Amino acid sequence: MKIFSIILVAIVAIEHIYILYIEMFAWPSLGKKTFRSIPADLFEKTKTFAANQGLYNGFLSAGLIWSLCIQNGEWSKNVAMFFLICVIVAGIYGGVTVSRSIFIKQAIPAIIALIFVLLNF
Repeated sequence: MKIFSIILVAIVAIEHIYILYIEMFAWPSLGKKTFRSIPADLFEKTKTFAANQGLYNGFLSAGLIWSLCIQNGEWSKNVAMFFLICVIVAGIYGGVTVSRSIFIKQAIPAIIALIFVLLNF
């Protein structure tokens, strides 16, 4: 089951790399398709703001990938837990303040991964 935990952590990391890509490099194009509730005229105006958010998603992804590279099992688990909790908090906050879909798409996968990490690392 440890391999399943690793796969789940990797999936959450990949998801945040994709979010980084959208927010930092494809905000005016993919951002419009992804965040349909935002008026189309705001995408160009909020490019820098979105890139800043994308950078934070990149840090979350980097931390999760780092956790998978650590040889010491206890440290690997602790680092994975820290970054998964960060993703969960961000997903809860986004779900409350922006859209419930953020909670569903970001927090729930991280919660599932955290449960598996807690049980299997």
